[in-house]
Amino acid sequence: MLRTHTCGELRLENVDQEVTLAGWVQRVRNKGGLIWVDLRDRYGLTQLIFEEDSSEKELLEKAAELGREFVVQATGTVIERTSKNDKIPTGSIEIKVSKLEVLNAAKVPPFIIEDETDGGDELRMKYRYLDLRRNVVREKLQLRHKMMQETRKYMDAQNFIEVETPVLIKSTPEGARDFVVPSRVNPGEFYALPQSPQTFKQLLMVSGFDRYFQIVKCFRDEDLRADRQPEFTQIDCEMAFVEQEDILSTFEGLTKHLFANVKGVELEEVKRMTFADAMKYYGNDKPDLRFDMKFVELNEVAKGKGFGIFDDAELVVGICAKGAAEYTRKQLDALTEWVKRPQIGAKGMVYAKYNADGSIKSTVDKFYSAEDLQAWAESFSAEPGDLMLILSGEANKVRKQLSELRLKMGEDLGLRDRNVFKPLWVVDFPLLEWDEETNRFHAMHHPFTSPKKEDIPLLDTDPGAVRANAYDLVINGVEIGGGSIRIHDRGTQQLMFKHLGFSDEEAQKQFGFLMEAFEYGAPPHGGIAFGFDRLCAIFGGSDSIRDYIAFPKNNSGRDVMIDSPSTIADEQLKELSILVNLKN
Repeated sequence: MLRTHTCGELRLENVDQEVTLAGWVQRVRNKGGLIWVDLRDRYGLTQLIFEEDSSEKELLEKAAELGREFVVQATGTVIERTSKNDKIPTGSIEIKVSKLEVLNAAKVPPFIIEDETDGGDELRMKYRYLDLRRNVVREKLQLRHKMMQETRKYMDAQNFIEVETPVLIKSTPEGARDFVVPSRVNPGEFYALPQSPQTFKQLLMVSGFDRYFQIVKCFRDEDLRADRQPEFTQIDCEMAFVEQEDILSTFEGLTKHLFANVKGVELEEVKRMTFADAMKYYGNDKPDLRFDMKFVELNEVAKGKGFGIFDDAELVVGICAKGAAEYTRKQLDALTEWVKRPQIGAKGMVYAKYNADGSIKSTVDKFYSAEDLQAWAESFSAEPGDLMLILSGEANKVRKQLSELRLKMGEDLGLRDRNVFKPLWVVDFPLLEWDEETNRFHAMHHPFTSPKKEDIPLLDTDPGAVRANAYDLVINGVEIGGGSIRIHDRGTQQLMFKHLGFSDEEAQKQFGFLMEAFEYGAPPHGGIAFGFDRLCAIFGGSDSIRDYIAFPKNNSGRDVMIDSPSTIADEQLKELSILVNLKN
């Protein structure tokens, strides 16, 4: 070993010991006859000291030539620092160096490798191997590592077996776009990279592996954003001989285990909410419960008063922001413009202030009497000092618009504390959703999700009303996991494919292997998959998952460090029976 200790472990009890450290030069401070060097490795930072009166001149000159990020080995004696640094664990000691060896010189890095760096996102992504030296990034990957270890510990204790499933699989038409891989030995045919191990984990249930999990890479060729990458990691799980409640209980247990053992947080009981209630009261299927502001529908008290915008609307609905009646006209005008942005799409906003003196002032006073406005306040359970914000329009659209406004108000009022965690199971999702582009129903989750038995007759009469045995785990308005009880018999699976628009031939070609497996004794089963990168970001208090991935892609799906994706040689294309010249 080139070192006896790391740069993070030496303390006062090590004084007078001779040690050897190796690492990167963080900073050099040269005072002429006295030189200090901060030496860094992944474990921490230790100060080295070179003194003219006690060191060879050659050693001092060597230290003076050191630059940032030089890789060095230093041998010396641990001494107590006269000027201690209580900001680092090794701040009570330093190393009086007697021998210094430069293991590798370094160019001046393109950005400062410290917590507060001068490097922009794109530059740091290009030199990601340098960015990973920074404490703030390394700590995020250490968090990811601990999350993986604790997941495996919990799953093993619950008798789950970790099984690896194939990466080169078959392309299927449901879900996001596949990444495809041409086969050289089967000209004109292609593999797909898995969007999830869904069918394989169901086949493992048929095989008798009644508790499976895998921390697995998945791939989706879709547009990117802060919490989405073309390749991502799931905690993928499946259980046999279970009902929905068994799965919710088991993975509520995993979530609590991770919070307790990684963050030291005792998570509260996970609440339950139906999809219908989530949409009605919060306007989306992943409500943030760190604050209240539930939607209040006002059709009965707001319509029929001559205000056409409300009278012509399918739905008049609002939220009550507690204690926000002091918002100025300028702030409220800015909020109105915010909801009218194309990203939100509202045509306008009505507000009503419940003043401290008990009066209510609104933007539509000429249409509504004081008694009418009092009825609004009663509907909201508003009190003096509160602010009522109201939108109207087509029901589904206006709920989505109000959902965005609610989240903004929660942020502006400081109600979305990153150190508070409010978990929620959202259950009873619709089985199917209508797609205007394709003019047909699609599976809201995937085509293997089982419908609730009592709703199966509705498949022929009202498909959109059929509920699924599906559930999502939401924390602080972020979906971190989702799953369902699966279909486990051929007849029901064929019925599902029929209602999704598959012909018998298409269903057999795509999923015949699974339906045949169901005929050999498939047990009732279900599962869940956690978005592991997203889960890490929540634990780390971040909006973006990028820093929790060692080598992420940018917003265009590119790895700017290795310049990928890239063109390949014509010879390779010919070998793969791909005749298109990608250069033209």
